[in-house]
Parts: sequence; structure tokens; C-alpha cells
Amino acid sequence: MALEELTGPVHGSAAPWLGAIVTELSGYAARDPLLAFQAAAYADGELILDVRSGLGEDALLVPYSVSKNIIGVSVGLLIERGLLDLDAPVADVWPEFAAAGKARVTVRQLLSHQAGLPDASPVLSWDELLDHHRAAERLAATRPLWHPGSAFGYHGITIGNLGDELVFRVTGQTLHEFYESQIRKPVDADAYLGLPSSLDHSLVPLLPMAPPLGERPPMPDHPLMATVFGPRPGEQVDLAGSERSWRFGHAAGSAVISARGIAGVLAHAVTGVDGGAPLLSADTVAQIGQQQVRGYDEVLDQQDRAHAIVFQKPSKQLAWGGPRSFGHDGAAGAVACVDPDTGVAFGWTVRRGPWPGGGDPRGIALARKIGAAVTASAATASSATASAATASAATGR
Repeated sequence: MALEELTGPVHGSAAPWLGAIVTELSGYAARDPLLAFQAAAYADGELILDVRSGLGEDALLVPYSVSKNIIGVSVGLLIERGLLDLDAPVADVWPEFAAAGKARVTVRQLLSHQAGLPDASPVLSWDELLDHHRAAERLAATRPLWHPGSAFGYHGITIGNLGDELVFRVTGQTLHEFYESQIRKPVDADAYLGLPSSLDHSLVPLLPMAPPLGERPPMPDHPLMATVFGPRPGEQVDLAGSERSWRFGHAAGSAVISARGIAGVLAHAVTGVDGGAPLLSADTVAQIGQQQVRGYDEVLDQQDRAHAIVFQKPSKQLAWGGPRSFGHDGAAGAVACVDPDTGVAFGWTVRRGPWPGGGDPRGIALARKIGAAVTASAATASSATASAATASAATGR
């Protein structure tokens, strides 16, 4: 598909039939000269949108929890290869995990925030979290905060350590090594767990969100949220802002990506790219994208939260696609998602997200609109083909 090169406040390229999308993005940029973003989308494996404003062509950003898409795709590849059974006890591959009443916790529960391990007891330090095994060892010894399966709560940081150890127990490689060798490097995606020093020049630091009128309300007074996201023993680390974090590449929050890079990872996984076979079969995609929980989140103290296997599912706040879509947003505005029904894989990064945080509503709406545009374009093409066939039949040709 030939893409049109863009000029004006938005640079890059887009399919001609995405004119309304480009106009909307140009409007965002014109109204806010300080806005800096990337947006990218694939449709059935073809790149249809790759644009930016306020950022260089090779810019890379830390997307906070959009990083978790990498965990989800990596787990999906293990399922695809028959190396991981979602309904098997975690202890089958990680015996130490059976401690403290966790012998029956399944891989499915662990990877959908149901295991009751949003932190260890006592609370994990950054020294432990930014390590491939130390935090996992502590979590394996911890008694869950709730009976696994009775509730769910966002394992905002620890799911990175739990996923890392799970991959290690199955493959003998860390999650980072497995992802790099089996997914990122083969598809050449700008989406890294641990930024190579050769790309330091491309890293663009995030800017703090600017609240209206300079107001900064205190964090919600919810004990579990304060435990998971508050200060930790020892040296303090900013998950996205500290070099120690993004150099390690914590899989739950400090990957380094471009919008095209993370959209490409999802496209390669679900649809394949440029005619290549997808990494995952339709059945594996259905398994990892299937909703596991919905409702009240014990950690975030929020209603209408929903998770698949690692991934988030659509909700009122994350209305990015149809019922089979899945993905993950980030605390500072980034979003990445894929919809198997439309074939759209989407990525959005933003340097300064809107207050009060979470997925940027502009990016979420854009993903939904691109899906609708792809569906409309396919319907138009199908109608044109049918009309041509009818005309040919009528003339006897």
C-alpha cells in the first residue's frame, strides 16, 4: 500500500483514506505547540500510519505500563509452542512458588492479577525489583494478600518480576533474553527491554504532567495503592525516569519504545506483517486476549477494570476497540493495543500526557477511529468489487 508523505505540523506518512485521522492529529498539534507524540498503526500487517509531531524520526520513549504488552506477547509465544499451560499450577514449573498457600495458584491467575502478590511482605526494594530473580524469590515466599482467585488487584510492578521468573523457569532464559532473541530482534522492532547504549541519543525523557491551574491533589488515600506505588526501602528509583530502570528494562514499566515499534510487535504477533505468518495462531491470540476478570480492582480502588492474560481489556476508560481487542496503557499517556477483528495494531506515545494520567484519551479514541476507518474502507472495497462483478455479468464478460 502506497502511503502519502505528510507536511505541516504532523510529519510521517499515512494511507490516503486516513485523511480525517491526519486532520484530527494536525488539529491537536496546532492547538498545543508543546504537544509531542507518535502514532502508528498496522492493518492486517500493512503499515497504514506512522506519524509524529514534536519528536524526531528516531525518538524513543519510556511508556510505563505499555511495557506490559511485551510480557503478554512473550507469554503468548510460550503458549503457542506448548511450553506453558495457563491452567497448570505455577509450582509445576517454579516449585518454590508453592510456599505460603500458593500451591494451587495457576498460571492463568498469576498473569491476570488474581494471585494476591502486588508486593511482597515486607515491601520490595528497587534493588530487588531491578533484578531478574531477587524480587521473584521474595514473592514466591510471600503469603498472598487475598485468597488467589477470590479477587484481583493490579500487580503494577511485580507482574514484571513474576513474568520474568516464569519465562526463566520454562526456557532457562530471562524474559529479556527470550523476548530479544525470539521476538524483538527477528522482527526488528524499536521496542526494547533494556536500552542498548548505542541508542542513548534517541531516548527522549518524559515531561511531568501539568495539572489544571497548577493544582496537585494528593494521591488517593488507599493503603494498597500507597504500598505498590509509594516509596520503597533503600535507594529510590523513578520507574520511567531513572537510567538504572530503563537500562535494566523492567518489563512492567520501563521498556523503551517507539509507537511504530510497539505496534509492530503486536502486529507481528497477531496478524503477521507484510504477508509474513503471525507469531501466534488465532487460538493462542484468543487465549491471551480472553477476559479473565472484570470489576473492582483491590489495588487501584477502581471499578470497571478488566484484564486478559497480562493485557488489559476494553472498558469505559480504555474504549480502544471491539470486545476481542486487548492491549495496555501507561501511567503517562502511552497506549498500545490490537484488535483481531479489525486487524489493527496501534501504538501511541506522548512526551507529556494529560492530567491525571493513564492512557491518553486522544490515543485511545484514535485507535478506535482507525479501527472504524479500516472497517469502512474494507466495506467500500468489497462493495466496489461486487458492483464490478455484477456489471461484468450483465455485459456477459
